[in-house]
Amino acid sequence: MSHVFHRSLSSNYPIATGGDGPYLIDADGKRYLDACSGAAVSCLGHSDAAVIAAVQRQVGRMAYAHSAFFSSQPMEELADFLVARAPAGIDSVYFVSGGSEAVESALKMARQYFVERGQPQRRHLIARRQSYHGNTLGALATGGNAWRRQQFEPLLIGVTHVAPCYAWRDQQVHETDGDYVARLGQELEDNIVELGPENVMAFIAEPVVGATAGALPAVADYFRHMRAICQRHGILFILDEVMCGMGRTGSLFACEQEGITADLICIAKGLGAGYQPIGAVMVSKDIRDTIRAGTGFFQHGHTYIGHATACAAALAVQQQIEQRDLLSNVRDMGDLLQQRLRQRFGGHPHVGNIRGRGLFLGLELVRERGSKQAFDPALRLHARIKAQAMQAGLMCYPMGGTIDGLHGDHVLLAPPYIIDASHVEEIVDKLGTAIDTSLA
Repeated sequence: MSHVFHRSLSSNYPIATGGDGPYLIDADGKRYLDACSGAAVSCLGHSDAAVIAAVQRQVGRMAYAHSAFFSSQPMEELADFLVARAPAGIDSVYFVSGGSEAVESALKMARQYFVERGQPQRRHLIARRQSYHGNTLGALATGGNAWRRQQFEPLLIGVTHVAPCYAWRDQQVHETDGDYVARLGQELEDNIVELGPENVMAFIAEPVVGATAGALPAVADYFRHMRAICQRHGILFILDEVMCGMGRTGSLFACEQEGITADLICIAKGLGAGYQPIGAVMVSKDIRDTIRAGTGFFQHGHTYIGHATACAAALAVQQQIEQRDLLSNVRDMGDLLQQRLRQRFGGHPHVGNIRGRGLFLGLELVRERGSKQAFDPALRLHARIKAQAMQAGLMCYPMGGTIDGLHGDHVLLAPPYIIDASHVEEIVDKLGTAIDTSLA
């Protein structure tokens, strides 16, 4: 019996012992094609020699220096690298150890920004239903997934949630994209008015919704419209790119494809590709300058922020992505994977929608395509598919509760940026078998 407190205490996990490109290998020698990069993390696969060497070099020099006493060369170089490629207005980077910490830090930074500006009444957050922003209490409260929140509700701060941009289910037949965007914008506007514009601190959203909705992008101009509403009321605009950022959708930052920037951008996962735990908040010049001119001190911190070895690993990861032009491969293989998924599942009676961008794709499963009716949650179809895929040697990321936290199932695919056409064929083949076997 394992003494590890695993996330599922009723599961027997295979022991991972090695990695080979996009494959993980267990103690029995079985190979698993990692078609989800774990949780959209391992964007360079599991055996990148350049990143491994960078980690080894840094550990040999200095593994860690506490950020209350020192900066470090890897932290400074990584910040310079990211800011040079960041959306307009981003001026600095606050490093943490993961996505939940990044969101917590962004929320606190937004609050302190308004306190420093003499607007301490700004305390309300607006987020979206069916969002996921992390599992620490502030991030969990901000997220809009009912199942994840349910048992912890008494511990969570109040956050206002508005509708996501979920056109496949929510856009009405008579609505153009523009009409739909206007309706969603009006809902945001109405909530701001109800809370009092002078009391609202920030609006937060994922440019492409990941775990809770299965690679769900917004329709054209949605984010421009929501950004404009926030600007009009002096509300900070926070983008959570923890899962969809750092090249996953085919551009380094997912918001590039929306033609927008933000006041705060949360990143993690593909930043360090799993070679070390790391996340970050990208911070606008206005926020940095306001806090610098005020107290000059961000009242927040964690032991491992700016960890030298983690920063060295992340810098090597980002350099590899750029030097090898892997974003072109993300776009090319993403197009091919989406094409093959449509060929294999486009007429499938239980695959209702295929969506996403780059190598961030989702399939929404339905009991009946015409009505878009979901399967009974008691069937736990997503869990069946995951088990069948693992048996076939494929890692994918199925989830339940796609529609409202209880109903609906989807499969998320987020393979490493290094895959080729043969891996695309293997993914589609094995996923097809897993889905069909689970529905039989």
